[in-house]
Amino acid sequence: MKIHQIRNATIVIESGSNYILVDPMLGGKGSLPPFSVFKYKAKRNPIVDLPNNASKILSKVTHVLITHTHTYGLKALQHTDHLDLAGEKFIKKRNLPVFVGHHDEKYMKKQNYSILGSVKYWEQVSFLEGKITAVPALHGHGWNNKLMANGSGFFIQLPNEPSLYISGDTVLTEDVKKALVELNPDIAIVACGSASIDVGPPILMSKNEIQEFISIAPKKVICNHLEALNHCPTKREDIKTIISEDKLNIDVFVPDDGECLEF
Repeated sequence: MKIHQIRNATIVIESGSNYILVDPMLGGKGSLPPFSVFKYKAKRNPIVDLPNNASKILSKVTHVLITHTHTYGLKALQHTDHLDLAGEKFIKKRNLPVFVGHHDEKYMKKQNYSILGSVKYWEQVSFLEGKITAVPALHGHGWNNKLMANGSGFFIQLPNEPSLYISGDTVLTEDVKKALVELNPDIAIVACGSASIDVGPPILMSKNEIQEFISIAPKKVICNHLEALNHCPTKREDIKTIISEDKLNIDVFVPDDGECLEF
């Protein structure tokens, strides 16, 4: 298995002839509005461009997996850092099959996507030649998670490959801990960045929660969702500091955009 870090939460999972694009935010630098205008500097998003090798990797994509899309079924409240206009055009132009959590299926069908399948929380269903399980993701610590798209993490098992848990946009919850302990993923990808909007508590894990996630994870951890959005204060160097100070016994990777990890 190869995992190509594109930008933010956008990755491509390479397994045999399958190239699975996760959470496509593919627009150019500054193509989206700021996600915070008071708490953090109001820079347009994404704050960095796609890496130079993105086109080559994306040209091979065969399937799409999306952790969350919308709030209240409204297009205006679509989470564009996981599915932006450029991502939509990319999927539809190539008529790529999309797999989603059950809560996103109706919305995506209404938007005329080709739906490969969907899965309910803690349900296991067929996915390509293997299996996929949906894990609840809670996008915020307080009342503001009601305004966010509470999507899914995904635990993926493909033949002859390491098992993979993608946390999705979530704070650290008992469901996330359960996924790490009971599903025992070989690789766990955690959305870092510690995002926060202008009102309410953080909507992603704090640095302390990221530290706890890593300490619970049974094997390898990949940290992403970093340094691409104006409302994400946690940096790659912050994660590397946590790793060095904790002297962890597992492998933790903090890939740069465009980097490929092979397992």
